[in-house]
Amino acid sequence: MCPYPWYQVMRLSKDKKQQRYQMVIYAKEHGVKPTARLYATTPKTVRKWLLRFIEGGYKELDDLSRRPHHSPRAVPEDDAKHIIKLKTKYKRVGAEHVRILENLSTSAKTIRKIWRKNGVSSRCRRKKHVTKQNLREIKKQFALFERSCEDTKDLFDIPEYWPQMRLKGLPKTQYTFREVSCGVQFLGFADERSLTHAELFAEYINEHLKRHGLIVENGIRQTDNGSEYIGSWSAKEPSAYTLAVESEKLIHGTIPPGAHRFQSDVETVHNLIETEFYEIERFADRREFMEKAHTYQLFFNLERPNTYKEDKSPWQLAKEKRSNLPKKALMLPPVDLDALLDKKLANQAIGGYHVYSAP
Repeated sequence: MCPYPWYQVMRLSKDKKQQRYQMVIYAKEHGVKPTARLYATTPKTVRKWLLRFIEGGYKELDDLSRRPHHSPRAVPEDDAKHIIKLKTKYKRVGAEHVRILENLSTSAKTIRKIWRKNGVSSRCRRKKHVTKQNLREIKKQFALFERSCEDTKDLFDIPEYWPQMRLKGLPKTQYTFREVSCGVQFLGFADERSLTHAELFAEYINEHLKRHGLIVENGIRQTDNGSEYIGSWSAKEPSAYTLAVESEKLIHGTIPPGAHRFQSDVETVHNLIETEFYEIERFADRREFMEKAHTYQLFFNLERPNTYKEDKSPWQLAKEKRSNLPKKALMLPPVDLDALLDKKLANQAIGGYHVYSAP
C-alpha cells in the first residue's frame, strides 16, 4: 500500500498521466478495490480513470479543462465577428488604434485575443521582402509602358569616369527613362541638367513609342520635383516638359517632396549602370562613349536577366505582354541631347518641320 494519499501524489507529480496509466494497468489485472487500497485512494477514483482509458486511450488520462461552459463577461458572438472584420479593413493597424478609431468598449488585449484565435492576427510592420514581393505583383499588372519613371544622374561624381569626362569632353549628365512593369530603359546624355534637355528627351521617347504603337492613353510618366521637370517652383503654368508629356495624352506625375523611394525603379538602374558601365569602360572620345552606351543599353534591354523579375530580361517580359512586339521597340539608341538641340536650332533657323530622331 502506498504510504502517501493519492491526491498528494498527484499534487507533487510532474507527469500525472504516467501515474494514472500505471494505476489503470494495475486495475485491469487485479481489479478496482485492490488498486484503490494499493494507491491509497477510493474505488470511485480508480473506476473513473479506468473507464476513461477504456473509452479514449492514453490521451484521456489528462486533466479535463475547468473552463466554464458559459462566461457572462465573454464578448458576444456578433461583436466578435465585427472585430474580426475590422482586421480585414484596417490590416496593419494595431488593436489599440482600432479600438480608438471604432470607439469599441472591448479592451485591446481582448481584441488581439479574438484576432489570434480566429487566425487573422499579423505583424503590424511588413517585412521588407514581403513589401517588395507585393509591389512586384502590382507592377506586373500594368500594361507595357503604362507606367514609367524619368530621372537624371550626375556623372561627375564617379571617380573612374571623371578624368575621362574632363579630358575627352564626355557628357556630364545622364537622362534616364525606365518602364516599370518590364524594366525597359532608354538613355539620353548632355553636358548640363536643364528643362530644355528634359523636354527634348521626352519628345524623343514619345516619337519612338508612338512609332511602335506603345503610347498608353492616360499612362503616367513620373519624375521628381527637379527644375528640369517642373520648371520654376513658383511657375503658374505647366512646364515645357509637362506639356511635352501631356501632348501625347499622358499624365506627368510628380513624387511628394523628399519621397525619393518613389523613384526606386529608376534609381536602381542608376546604381547598376554605374557599377556595370561607368566604372569599367574606357572611352576614346564622345562618339565612342555613345556607341558603348548603345551597346550597354541593348544588353540591358535584350539580354540582361533581372533577378527581381523572375530572372528574365526586359525583352522576355515585354514579349509576354505583347507577343507581336518587334524587337526594334526596345532598341532605341541613346541620344546626345546637346547634338539634338543643335540640330533643332539649326532647323529653326532655316525653317521647316523636324521629327526628332537619333542624331
